[in-house]
Amino acid sequence: MPAAATFTHRTTPTVATDRTVKNASSSVGAPAQRTQSSRKGKRAWRKNVDLEEVEEGLEELRAEERVTGTSLQKKKDEELFHVDVVGDDQIRKTLPKFSDRVLTSTKILAQRSAVPAVFSRATSSSVSTSKPEKRKAVSHEEKGRLLRMGKKLRRGPLDAYVDPDQVGEGSAMLELSEAAKNAGSYDIWAAEAFEGVAVKAPQTQHPRSLIALAAVPSPHEGTSYNPPLTSHEELLRTANDVEEQKLKGVDKLEAMKAQMENARRIASAEASVHTAVGVAPGMTVPEVVDHGEEEREDGAEPLPAKKMPERKTKQQRKKAEKLRAEKRALAEKAARKRMLASVDSVKTLRKSITRDLATRERLRAQRETQIQEKLRQGLVGQKIGKHKVPEGEIDVQLGEELSESLRALKPEGNLFRDRFISMQHRALIEPRAVVRTKKAQRKTKEYEKHSYKKFDRAY
Repeated sequence: MPAAATFTHRTTPTVATDRTVKNASSSVGAPAQRTQSSRKGKRAWRKNVDLEEVEEGLEELRAEERVTGTSLQKKKDEELFHVDVVGDDQIRKTLPKFSDRVLTSTKILAQRSAVPAVFSRATSSSVSTSKPEKRKAVSHEEKGRLLRMGKKLRRGPLDAYVDPDQVGEGSAMLELSEAAKNAGSYDIWAAEAFEGVAVKAPQTQHPRSLIALAAVPSPHEGTSYNPPLTSHEELLRTANDVEEQKLKGVDKLEAMKAQMENARRIASAEASVHTAVGVAPGMTVPEVVDHGEEEREDGAEPLPAKKMPERKTKQQRKKAEKLRAEKRALAEKAARKRMLASVDSVKTLRKSITRDLATRERLRAQRETQIQEKLRQGLVGQKIGKHKVPEGEIDVQLGEELSESLRALKPEGNLFRDRFISMQHRALIEPRAVVRTKKAQRKTKEYEKHSYKKFDRAY
């Protein structure tokens, strides 16, 4: 049949249930074989032909069509295979970072050929097969001696050529000293040159490099001699808010001072009371209670004596030990259950940890951005060292103080103060508080005259 002729290869024979297999006559004889039924005639052929291999092959083709949509033999190699040039990140994480094994590149470089390398020009060392001898270095004294023998010009003091007859009077074979050669090249009065060591810059940037304030900021529109009404009112409102904050701070300080004075007054009053009673200040005196009177007032019977616990029997001890063992078993079971639950939730925990780390990194970047944006506006209101950077005063005039012309303009503010505060805002100088000098208070000293000491003597 054509269908049977398609699959000509033979696989391991499958024993059918309706087929009889005759065993070998001995353990060394021929292996077991299937009995061949009669195939004489078309009906006997159709009945006894073995179509198992054909059916298995057709079933495999149908399974491939169900899974992939077509036969795998009809697909191209590009659809079935692909070259992985990226690699698996998970496998890369599990691999060790450092390996003690020699790298393949090192093995390749370690292989040396017996054939010598090709040179651009023929040399004695490349032509000869033996190892070339190293040329001996000529010493400075030997070089000078050879130059003197060849009557070559040599340089002497002040970088000038010296006649060979004048060196050592023409007969000596001594070289000039280094001091004589370097004469005139060294200035003993010149400043010593020191090679400075480069200072390593810190990782964090200096705030001064982030500040983007102008040295002289542009003033507000309300500070003009003829300002717009809205701008002038806005500046007045801002100045009023600043003054209100200052007044609130003063009131808070006064309230704190009053509270401290009140506490000090109460403490002094308590100390005077303790002194009058004869007890040290801060010490509490317990009240004296007569226990006899309390017992008489109660009139109740005395409390019974505490009953001592009886000794447990052997049965009770066994029962208690059994209960403890059951509690331990339950605790171990609960711990094992929690451990298994934690093992099952490792992927979830890893995802949550990765999510938390990403969130923290994003928040850190946001905080860093906010800090940089704040620094671009200067160091106004920040505490640097012991003091805060002042915000600066708002120079504004009231409506009745405004002048109608430049001739009647009245100056407001202090330019030196503005420049000084601007340098503090730009981190050029540190903030300082005004140190007010106090006048030296001279105390009156009393002296007793020598004549007054001897008042009892008669002169």
